[in-house]
Amino acid sequence: MPKKVSSGKVLRVTLVKSPIGYKIDQKATIRALGLRRMNQTIEQKDSPAIRGMLNKIIHLIKIEE
Repeated sequence: MPKKVSSGKVLRVTLVKSPIGYKIDQKATIRALGLRRMNQTIEQKDSPAIRGMLNKIIHLIKIEE
């Protein structure tokens, strides 16, 4: 049985604080999301996995739905 396709919500994520001085796993999470520079904005599909990644670095980013 195929899974339901979600409605296609998109999250806009902006890196607003530098990851310098934070743990290496938080830096790796930022890179895995595709964020490279300060004030860079990316769009990611809304999913539980992405929400978990964003929750880990919530103090460094700004999220818009």
